[in-house]
Amino acid sequence: MDGTRDVQRWVRGWRLRLLDAGMLVYPAVTVAGVLQHSSDALAGCLVVVAFAIGYLLAAAAAARRAVRPFWLLVGGCAVLFAAAIPFAHADAFFLAAVVLSLAVPRLPRRAGIALVAVSALAAVAGPWPDGPGWTQAVALVFTVLVVTVFAEAIRANTALVEARAEVARLASEAERTRIARDLHDLLGHSLTAITVKSTLARRLVTTEAARAGEEMAAVETLARQALTDVRAAVSGYREVTLAGELARGRELLRACGVAADLPTATDAVGPAHQELFGWVVREGLTNVARHARATRCSVTLSASTVEVVDDGVGGPPGAGSGLDGLRERVLAAGGDFSAGPVPPHGWRLRVTV
Repeated sequence: MDGTRDVQRWVRGWRLRLLDAGMLVYPAVTVAGVLQHSSDALAGCLVVVAFAIGYLLAAAAAARRAVRPFWLLVGGCAVLFAAAIPFAHADAFFLAAVVLSLAVPRLPRRAGIALVAVSALAAVAGPWPDGPGWTQAVALVFTVLVVTVFAEAIRANTALVEARAEVARLASEAERTRIARDLHDLLGHSLTAITVKSTLARRLVTTEAARAGEEMAAVETLARQALTDVRAAVSGYREVTLAGELARGRELLRACGVAADLPTATDAVGPAHQELFGWVVREGLTNVARHARATRCSVTLSASTVEVVDDGVGGPPGAGSGLDGLRERVLAAGGDFSAGPVPPHGWRLRVTV
């Protein structure tokens, strides 16, 4: 983001410097008018040179966003413009174009239009020896218009660059949130199952060696699956199916000694909801294995609802990242999420879409 801002400042900077240099053409034209119309050319030229210096200082103050010095310098330039009129006559209004090009983009629109109109009218209606200053009036209006449009374009480009940087920041933040949520949801189940099976195998190793070996083989399989899940979460591709989560959940609850009442078929759930319901079953059964100390757990499915209920210790709904992540998934899918204790004891997780 900092690199983008640096490029933005550099591009805006050289364009503004080029515009500032180009505006010095108008004091040069005014000097020609002084030499043509004034008998005291030296004094008139000194006024114009002072004006050019004041203009460059005002442009520098604008670049630094020094508001008070900028407006003081613009006021000084306006005074020097008025002082140049007796020397350059109508050609002095080229200096007015420079002053207005500084002031108008920073003034309210109506005030800017009024100043331009009054200045152009003065250039045309003044008692000049060579007649009305039509050329000066047209140059004044055209210059202020171009500079104002240029300033608006710079502001729009700045806003666009800032908006793009903000979009990139939000996208990066959303991706980090997705990875954190997916890692929790994917690994929570696998690591819970590994812990439960490792504990069971340790208890069985001296009494039922064969079954302990089976449990450790299952731990190895779960560990490999967890590694695959991590890679899938980081890359953005992960597959969660309702049938697969019911099968894994049945094995997890068996290892925990929880009687499982889980559906054997998922045909009642439409394809559009299969993955979301799989996440619900994964999180619900993982929490049962971790926290519930339950003896029974059931999962109920319908076309629009999935419900996980256990008879464990229950308790108030916590603010764990697992339930928070699941709530985000459900709300993103336009569903309703509820989780909490059920009387007289137990816990219910229910999602409806």
